[in-house]
Amino acid sequence: MRIYGDSISGNCLKVKWTADHLGLTYDWVETSVLKAETRTPEFLALNPAGQVPAVVLGDGRPLAQSNAIILHLAEGSDLIPADAYDRARMLEWMFWEQYSHEPYVAVARFQMHYLGKPASDLDPKLVERGHGALARLEQGLGASAFLVGDRVTLADVALVAYTRVAHEGGFNLNDYPAAKAWVARVEAALKIV
Repeated sequence: MRIYGDSISGNCLKVKWTADHLGLTYDWVETSVLKAETRTPEFLALNPAGQVPAVVLGDGRPLAQSNAIILHLAEGSDLIPADAYDRARMLEWMFWEQYSHEPYVAVARFQMHYLGKPASDLDPKLVERGHGALARLEQGLGASAFLVGDRVTLADVALVAYTRVAHEGGFNLNDYPAAKAWVARVEAALKIV
């Protein structure tokens, strides 16, 4: 398997962390978004959307979109709950992550950390929605150690990717103590350095 990913991207890192956690063998192909390496004819032939992560499975089939990839890689593993309701709750968090967390927390981080924008120049709605996402995560962690019960699932993998670096987007995790403690638990469970 080949994983095409940019090491600065939480979406790419969640694929790497899942593969590493599962002990899968792969070749990592560093593909820089900042250098437009996802816009080359070769990469666009692999993923016409021009986005990383993308993988080429061992049998040659390509797959894109981080949460689709990690779901495929983790099929049958302990990262996916056996109980149908818990599995649906995991998916609920994963869908929410791509729609209500990543577009705000990750975008603020990218603009500040990689484009050098000061916090004062961020769109106030972006910041407000980022705080709203972190508040929702904080609330969701009130009842258990992980997002779905007492062990790490793909929901945790998906959401830790950008939450752990939220400070790079101007969000202070000290304001979200349950989320901050959860980040440490997920990093320990996945052996993220």
